[in-house]
Amino acid sequence: MSGNDSSENGLDADGLDESVASAESADPAGASAAKARDSSKDVPQETDSRSQADSDADKTPDDKKSARQTKPAPRQRSVRSEWTSPREMVASVLARPLASFHLIVTLGVLLTVFGLVMVLSASSVEGYAKDGSAYGMFTNQVIFTLAGIVLFWFAIRLPIRMMRRLAAPSVAVTTLMLAAVLVPGIGTYSQGARRWFSVAGLSLQPSELVKVALCVWAAHLLASRRRENASLKELLIPLVPVAVLICALIILEPNLSTTITIGIIVAAALWFAGLPIKVFVSFVISGAILAVVLSLVEGYRSQRVMSFLGQTHDPQGAGYQAKQARYALANGGFFGVGLGQSRAKWNYLPNAHNDFIFAIIGEELGLIGALTVVLLFGLLAYVGFRIALRSVDPFLRLLTGTITVIITAQALINIGYVIGLLPVTGIQLPLLSAGGTSTLTTMTMFGILANAARHEPEAVAALAAGGDGRFGRLLRLPRAVPYSPSRSDSLRDRLDRRRTRGSRPAPKRMAEPRRRGEPADRGRGQAPLPRQRTPSTPWRGESRQSREKAARVHGRSHRGSAQSQGGARRGKAAQPYRPTASSQRRTSQGDPTDRRRSHSRWDDDGMRHQGMGWAP
Repeated sequence: MSGNDSSENGLDADGLDESVASAESADPAGASAAKARDSSKDVPQETDSRSQADSDADKTPDDKKSARQTKPAPRQRSVRSEWTSPREMVASVLARPLASFHLIVTLGVLLTVFGLVMVLSASSVEGYAKDGSAYGMFTNQVIFTLAGIVLFWFAIRLPIRMMRRLAAPSVAVTTLMLAAVLVPGIGTYSQGARRWFSVAGLSLQPSELVKVALCVWAAHLLASRRRENASLKELLIPLVPVAVLICALIILEPNLSTTITIGIIVAAALWFAGLPIKVFVSFVISGAILAVVLSLVEGYRSQRVMSFLGQTHDPQGAGYQAKQARYALANGGFFGVGLGQSRAKWNYLPNAHNDFIFAIIGEELGLIGALTVVLLFGLLAYVGFRIALRSVDPFLRLLTGTITVIITAQALINIGYVIGLLPVTGIQLPLLSAGGTSTLTTMTMFGILANAARHEPEAVAALAAGGDGRFGRLLRLPRAVPYSPSRSDSLRDRLDRRRTRGSRPAPKRMAEPRRRGEPADRGRGQAPLPRQRTPSTPWRGESRQSREKAARVHGRSHRGSAQSQGGARRGKAAQPYRPTASSQRRTSQGDPTDRRRSHSRWDDDGMRHQGMGWAP
């Protein structure tokens, strides 16, 4: 430090010496002790430096180089000096083998818990007004959620081949339930429709159960008929006729929203199966026209559509729900009015706990809560398509893609008509709206997605190497089995390859030269006759073993050759052909019927003569 700096800080050399001298005069004992400590510290350091210098002088250059190479590694810092970017952190999380499985389970838990909280908040007023208890609807939702957890666990543990075996029976059973619910005395009539079974005080809706069954059966059927050049008939039959039957039974309830959902399931399955774009577009257009026609047939549906289009201006009529939902969203603002503090649920907004629960979320939690719900379903769509792309099994690809589309489509349609972008259809918000059967089916779909995530190739290898981890041991999940095509699938693939190979045009062959005795013109467009294969004139490029085999086969047709070959195989000398007495007699008499071996003969000396045949 320079003199100017020391003077600026108020310290100089003379003042420092005077302060030290005064301290020593004030406490001579302490000063002497300090000098002793300093001298004791300096002496070992000086001796250590001398010994280090002597040892360095004694070392050779090779020793010094090895010593530099074997320096101890620096200690790692406990706190990271540089933070990784969020993109790298997300990439590292997604690179884990079981990332898809953990994400699906996490999303299912978040949506289920959040849905229970919002159902309790939105249904408390209506439940108290109807049943005298603010927890009645919430209790029913909890019961169905517990049953859904059991189905979720069952769907994770279910083997893939067993799932495919149960596909057709499940569709048949749910279709029979749809027919049975229409029978008076069996199905419960409520709110102008016959859609439910009453079981122990709980309502069960078959039209929700058929969604899962149709997803699994459609994926199984289309995966069994997969081919690059599959015909349109194989893709559409029997899937489309069965779907039309299911839609007809659901329309008779009536229930247009579930009918639209069934159409989305069939369209998604056919799209992932490779339906031609022209056929798919025509299928979508015809389905949209049918939905519009059905919506205009019933009076309340047509009023909703007209209110959405702005043809009616009755705020207390068909457009009452949609208008109150927008009022609730506007009242929420950015941060919301607080959890449980909604005003719209006080009988201003009908079905606030069911179809319009997104409006209650927007009012109580504001724009932040609404965007959080949209983000959760967007993340679900990403993880579901990620599982579909990473799966090797064609059945799991179709199934996970279809389930992801149907859950995401239901969420988008519900949010769309709550905020006023679509007409009111009655489709519920998955896992958030109050609905027992809907909760069961959605949690079962989440279990199927988690099961498919455990069957990704990387996940199977990781589970085989290190086990299931704490979560897998807690649920006692079975070991994931790698994909191997079944016998029927393997046979179908071989047949498809043969068909594809047979359908290819044969390569053009060069015209062969005309053989002697063959007519010059054998007709336009006719291929030349194939060259006859004889043992005496083997084909070009024929192996020695094949020529010997052909010679042995040809020789067995003659008695003498067979005997000579048999003798040669037994190690005996081959005997020449000896004509019998009858053959000699026919030869001497010139029997015209004897045309055997007309191209060659063997005489008594074993010599071959050509051209000794007889002609009649």
